[in-house]
Amino acid sequence: MKKNIAIIMGGYSSEYQISLKSGNVVYETLNPEKYNAYRIHIFKDKWVYVDGNNEEFTVNKNDFSISVNNTTITFDCVFNAIHGSPGEDGFMQGYFKLLNIPHTSCDMYQASLTFNKRDCLSVLKPYGIKTAESFYLNLGDTINEDAIISKVGLPCFVKANKAGSSFGVTKVHKKEDLPNAIEVAFKEDDEIIIESFLDGKEVSVGVISFKGDTKVLPITEIVSENDFFDYEAKYLGKSQEITPARLTPEEEQKVTTVAKQVYEILKMKGFSRSEYIFKDGEPHLLEMNTIPGLTRESILPQQAAAAGISLGELFDNAIEEALK
Repeated sequence: MKKNIAIIMGGYSSEYQISLKSGNVVYETLNPEKYNAYRIHIFKDKWVYVDGNNEEFTVNKNDFSISVNNTTITFDCVFNAIHGSPGEDGFMQGYFKLLNIPHTSCDMYQASLTFNKRDCLSVLKPYGIKTAESFYLNLGDTINEDAIISKVGLPCFVKANKAGSSFGVTKVHKKEDLPNAIEVAFKEDDEIIIESFLDGKEVSVGVISFKGDTKVLPITEIVSENDFFDYEAKYLGKSQEITPARLTPEEEQKVTTVAKQVYEILKMKGFSRSEYIFKDGEPHLLEMNTIPGLTRESILPQQAAAAGISLGELFDNAIEEALK
């Protein structure tokens, strides 16, 4: 009996277009002999099933069902491809938990925690996970530029605390540029995190639940043409993504161990992709993404391919793990 799979995509954040691309790749890749795949667009103003002719059918939010030609369709599993809110911050996870519908992402608390960069880093620090020096601001706080620079130094990064794909991120070289960077970050979120600049090799590490085990995928080195790994570098080809990364055996072992440790400390499930920068030979965690890009060009699928895992196998495994 074929399983009905709802692929949720879109979302409420600046990342919705990337999410639509990821969701469509999942839709095109899932084995039609094994699954009936349905594209579900989740937007603030509508939740709809979009069929092959781009006709839209409203989703019943009471039970997450759809009605097509007088037939009600319910789902065996949800494939979560929403980057940002509400797919990566715990809202959809909580909703599906209440409805008792399995989904491919981590649980609600883990999604909420990892989406909040500063809370996530605070939880991990007692375990010895190294991170950049940081300073926190909430919207409305008095801004003391000297206190910020005294703590994190220059250059530094000003980031929206709960936003992905490098939205609301500025690298600040001079004190006079700090107010504008803070303003840019506050346009994305009402909390911001300001971090010291770590000058070193940047790597992206995919960790997934694969056939019942925690699997660290081959590591990707990020070499940005821009000043840092910003939106252009991520999505407009302004970076080199080298898989496997050019690491010494010792560096590879260190970051692999830390990435697996972080995944297991946080009791993660499904996909994750974390960014690390090596400083003084030690990997420092920047952030964790729990719904990483899933297009063919995205980092996690590249890493899976390097591990000999096809896109079809990657997505099929995610559903199988969720259905256990």
